[in-house]
Amino acid sequence: MREPQTDFVTRRLGVSRRDFLKFCTGIAATMGLPGSAALSLADTIANSAQQKPVVIWLHGQECTGPTETLLRAEHPTLERLILDMISLEYHQTLDAGAGHHVEQAKEKAIAAHAGKYLLVIEGSIPTKDGGIYCKIADKTMLAHTQEAAEHAGAIIAFGSCASWGGIPSAGPNPTGAKGAYEVLPGKTVVNIPGCPPNPYNFLATVLHYVTFGTLPELDEKNRPKFAYGRLIHENCERRPHFDAGRFATEFGDEGHRQGWCLYKLGCKGPETYANCPAVEFNDVGGGTWPIGVGHPCFGCVEEGVGFTKPLFSLSTVKTHTPPNAFPTIEQRQGSVKMTGGAAALAGAAVGAVLGATGIAIAANKKTTSDTTESDS
Repeated sequence: MREPQTDFVTRRLGVSRRDFLKFCTGIAATMGLPGSAALSLADTIANSAQQKPVVIWLHGQECTGPTETLLRAEHPTLERLILDMISLEYHQTLDAGAGHHVEQAKEKAIAAHAGKYLLVIEGSIPTKDGGIYCKIADKTMLAHTQEAAEHAGAIIAFGSCASWGGIPSAGPNPTGAKGAYEVLPGKTVVNIPGCPPNPYNFLATVLHYVTFGTLPELDEKNRPKFAYGRLIHENCERRPHFDAGRFATEFGDEGHRQGWCLYKLGCKGPETYANCPAVEFNDVGGGTWPIGVGHPCFGCVEEGVGFTKPLFSLSTVKTHTPPNAFPTIEQRQGSVKMTGGAAALAGAAVGAVLGATGIAIAANKKTTSDTTESDS
């Protein structure tokens, strides 16, 4: 059965069967699942024509970055894949219709698929003054979110604004902008932060839910562990320079041109959890990411870091922290170097000191022992 279904979906998506299965294998690997899970994912996508889950997609305070990044993925193009495997009943940016008809369609979809539909929230939710600073169809985003979340089968906050407030919540936060989890107490909200978020983290989460009927394993901030389980610093291509103490100190200086660590330029990778070094962005051309093109990580996925800490302030390193006065390469190259003879003399001196110390300790032990015997 699998062969015809797979062939049908590959023709529908305009990709080869090989590329389609490679894509499913890659998604499975991203989630830390065994290779056999790729076949389950392929079957789910192939059967989606008969089992399309209904999706309600809300927009709050944001720049539409999450939707834009979703529409610009490749292998295969994500908008074709995601729109082919789900029934997108409501999305204010992509809806062909407008006005009261669209709102009525949303209400009907929610009523007809209560407890089963997937709610995706994009953008922060203003709460000050009853949430009047963001309204759709004469209803606040706060009310839209609470009503749609009431009977949702699963809820995903896509992007940093939806996850924890993002840019709109930065001080002084005049609208009282908050992340979805803050206005939905008691609800499990899966946070997929990023500015923009990586579309494959979203797709992998949706595929996991659709394929296995459960959400992927989440961390303490309700982020999928497969995407946010490790520090960017651990997988960064510039990490060896960090460990060796090679830092760029100005944009365009020698170290910056040679690809040295950007820690001293304010890189937040040492305190930011994400898979950016592995998954990257912009598929066309091989993929890129900020640090890879010479810009410090902004920490956009991390609550309390992105849009909160000053851009060029030093990060709070979760692992080894180098001293701020770490000597530059030039300083260390100009330091005194020992010749073979000097090193031997130094070693002999250290040995003599250690030997004398050992003799003194032994002598002290003997004196103590003699004194004890005399007292007895």
